[in-house]
Amino acid sequence: MRISLRSLLARFAFAVALPLAAASFTLAPLHNAYAQQMPPGAKQPGDFPRTKLTVGMFVIDAAVAANDPDREQGLMYRTQLAPNEGMLFVFQENAVHCFWMKNTLIPLSIAFIRADGTITDIDEMDAETTNNHCPRNNGVYALEMSKNWFAAKGIKPGMTMQGLPAAQ
Repeated sequence: MRISLRSLLARFAFAVALPLAAASFTLAPLHNAYAQQMPPGAKQPGDFPRTKLTVGMFVIDAAVAANDPDREQGLMYRTQLAPNEGMLFVFQENAVHCFWMKNTLIPLSIAFIRADGTITDIDEMDAETTNNHCPRNNGVYALEMSKNWFAAKGIKPGMTMQGLPAAQ
């Protein structure tokens, strides 16, 4: 069978274009892959400022919630977190800051942290519950990670978190 150069090029173009077209349909929703339908006015996951934190030998990619609207939304509506991804809550006052999981679709672990970076308490939180999760100690930060993240990494109260932004 003889194929002309023109026919060969046309087949090649089709063979390349078809997977690219299919990829555009499957890749298009990736910006929302980690979130369900957000209500009007809610921030998309990529819209939060980010910071790198370290504890022990682990580097954490943390979204930062440092104002009331961002802290209120937190990780609500998210359907998953990337490995070593979390959300850092920054408060203006050194106090007991309690959390709950209303509209939070994934189970999380939370570490409560003093201004000097010392982890004081760690708690496990189930998805879509309204139980209060309060530390026994005052602090200015809280870090939410995927459930059991701290335990799996051997991170315990008394360890120090590095890279925390200044409390505002």
